[in-house]
Amino acid sequence: MSNREYPEHPRVGVGAVVLRNGRVLLVRRGVEPAKGLWAIPGGGLKLGETLREGAEREILEETGITIRAGEPVFTCDMLQRDGEGRVRFQYVIVDLAAEYLEGEIRAADDALEARWVSPAELSGLSATKTTLKLLLQIGFLSPDGQRE
Repeated sequence: MSNREYPEHPRVGVGAVVLRNGRVLLVRRGVEPAKGLWAIPGGGLKLGETLREGAEREILEETGITIRAGEPVFTCDMLQRDGEGRVRFQYVIVDLAAEYLEGEIRAADDALEARWVSPAELSGLSATKTTLKLLLQIGFLSPDGQRE
């Protein structure tokens, strides 16, 4: 298994956008990159997993929630260099739409916290730029930060 930091090649990250009762499932990241920031739950795709299998596993591991993953809704590059210009982290991230099936939220694995967040509550949280971009793109947030 390759190391997250200073990888030999880009890694594939997979996450799931889970909406329920006007709220989105978010986690506060417990590890770098973006440690301490709120984001769509997810993690590294394992060898032999499909994107859907990886998203379903990661959401269960991080939040205790069982989902059914669907189609990709957002893709981005995450590239972070250190002070010497070396690649510290590099991911190609694919987030899938997902349906909540069951479970009570509990933060686990790489998540410090996990919760359902409304558009209004999101304005008071420190979220990653890509999470905000994704939520704007899918219409969860409007350009002024409120639900459409």
